[in-house]
Amino acid sequence: MTTARPTLIALALSLSACAALAQTQGVTKEEIVLGSIQDLSGPLAGFGKSVRQGMVLRVDEINEQGGINGRKIRLLVEDSKYDPRNAVLAAQKLVNQEKIFAMIAHLGTAQNMAAMPVQFQKNVVNFLPVTAAREMYEPFHKLKFANIGPYYEQMRTFLPRMVQEKKPKAVCAIYQDDEFGLEVLRGAEEGLKAVNMTMVEKTSFKRGATDFSSQVARMKASNCDFVVLGTIIRETIGTIGTARKLDYNPTFFGSQAAYTDLIHKLGGPAMNGLYATMTTQHPYLDESSQPIRFWANKFKTKFNEDPNVFSVYGYNAIDIFARAAGRTGANLTTDSFVKTMDSLTVPTDIFGSPELRFSPQRRYGSMAMRLSQIQDGRWKVISDYVNQ
Repeated sequence: MTTARPTLIALALSLSACAALAQTQGVTKEEIVLGSIQDLSGPLAGFGKSVRQGMVLRVDEINEQGGINGRKIRLLVEDSKYDPRNAVLAAQKLVNQEKIFAMIAHLGTAQNMAAMPVQFQKNVVNFLPVTAAREMYEPFHKLKFANIGPYYEQMRTFLPRMVQEKKPKAVCAIYQDDEFGLEVLRGAEEGLKAVNMTMVEKTSFKRGATDFSSQVARMKASNCDFVVLGTIIRETIGTIGTARKLDYNPTFFGSQAAYTDLIHKLGGPAMNGLYATMTTQHPYLDESSQPIRFWANKFKTKFNEDPNVFSVYGYNAIDIFARAAGRTGANLTTDSFVKTMDSLTVPTDIFGSPELRFSPQRRYGSMAMRLSQIQDGRWKVISDYVNQ
């Protein structure tokens, strides 16, 4: 009896470990299944495609090196078309049918907000979404992890500084009429309070709009010489392009959502002068930094096109996930992964992203942010980090 007892105990422990593993969806002996929702065919398809490519590049690198503790990553990507309703359907498929372990780098504010309830019902982490909305870490939830300082804080922090420097007589705002645009507007209004100013004019547009002539006309009629942009790609280009045609040249100031090379590539010289908040540096192929230049050329070799900052967001999201999952060890469960994240520090990377620190009470990695401007057809970093 005494010799059999250790064997029985070992067997019981083995069965218990297998049962724990079976309870964590998306994790097997051979692989970790990750899901992502991107806009691949809607108004932000340029962003979504780049995020996906960045993720694929890092996944391939990790798998070529043996995976994470012997497990390869399998990445599944669904198209939301930048529509929250489609995001819910995509989340249901990834969570309930594909049984993903985590949702990673999901693009879009409204889309994430729509999908998270589906994930949280099945204990699926929402990991480093590609949006800077406060809702990505507020209210607190153990399954939320964000790494970007929110749009609200970006505007609240930098707008007073911009106003003190530019000394405008009238500040206005044009914003997308949804959670993203409203966050930019709220932060801007709060920032203006610090310099005893208020918005002279506020004008909005529906998601997917292409004509901004009436909004620009309202701002020009109000003599606005500083315009806050709660816009993304084509809305930024459309607003500034329309203004230039009307010989209307205020200072334009956007959030991190407008920090993309697609602005100057598609908008041309008219985009020169645009300011935007940002963290991670755009990876130009001829960048003076050799590590960035090497990475950008590696990306182009694989995909036959230039990378952009959204490619970096996707690449970094997978890299940070792999860092945390690797540190968690062989017994990868949602609870063990969350425990690792609760004490994770991620150093600054080659793209100048700020150091990230997570804790049991802190579900965002950093509040650091800086400012960039389009000069001579490319983004130039023009400020040091400000950390809230």
